Amino acid sequence: MTWDRQSYRRLKNAIAMAVCTLMAVAAVLPLFAVLFHVARLGITHIDLNFFTKLPAPVGEEGGGLANAVVGTLVLVGLASSIGVPVGVLAGILLARASGWRWSFWVRYAADVLSGVPSIVVGVVVYELVVVKAQTFSAYSGGIALAMIMIPTVVRTTEEMIRMVPYTLYEAALALGVPEWRATVAVLVRGASAGIITGIMLAAARVAGETAPLLFTAFNNNYWSKSLSEPIASLPLAIYNYALSPYETWHAMAWAASLVLVSLVLGMSILTRIVTRGKYEIIQ
Repeated sequence: MTWDRQSYRRLKNAIAMAVCTLMAVAAVLPLFAVLFHVARLGITHIDLNFFTKLPAPVGEEGGGLANAVVGTLVLVGLASSIGVPVGVLAGILLARASGWRWSFWVRYAADVLSGVPSIVVGVVVYELVVVKAQTFSAYSGGIALAMIMIPTVVRTTEEMIRMVPYTLYEAALALGVPEWRATVAVLVRGASAGIITGIMLAAARVAGETAPLLFTAFNNNYWSKSLSEPIASLPLAIYNYALSPYETWHAMAWAASLVLVSLVLGMSILTRIVTRGKYEIIQ
């Protein structure tokens, strides 16, 4: 009887593992199919000119998207410079000041903002920034992307800090460490791996946003000499080239898609490398 029960349990475990493995493969397979398709069509059109030259005029061969690559990095940098400090500080406040009367509304606002379509964010920034300045600009694009980043950073920071054992914070206070220093050196440091992961996840998300940039950064076929001017980006280049009737532009769209996917994948890999081994702090 004992042997029969053990065999039955092993059988159930094997079936469960097989189903889980099958579901995992089913979830990952479409991702690899998309990556393979983009890589197959885009890799043949990527060369040194792609990263060093401006877009070629209609009807001419060659050219590249150097301005779009740099523009994407600039926009993500601007968004991070705004969204990361605001999101991290707000997350620390929510995690520490649990009795604060505005905690519920801040969390509620973050949750609502995370579900707002990105095009709505672009329209709002257009009305508040672009119309007032009477020009499209990299600044307005960075603000729009920052608004998309903030909810993810806020909620991730709060949850990661709550995972750090509170006894470590109390021990630091018992040793005479000021509250602000205990918060930074114990709570934030212990949750740093998760916070960095949340930041990189938010940055990777906004790197591929197109809709808000149509209303803010607009586009630019040349180098942008100022952040107060329209600026190019890879998502906008993909959007414009994919809608064109020219085969050469379609090829550039596939190449830009591959570069953008590689950029996001590289950010994810870099996050794993930077945070590797740091999760042991919060266990």
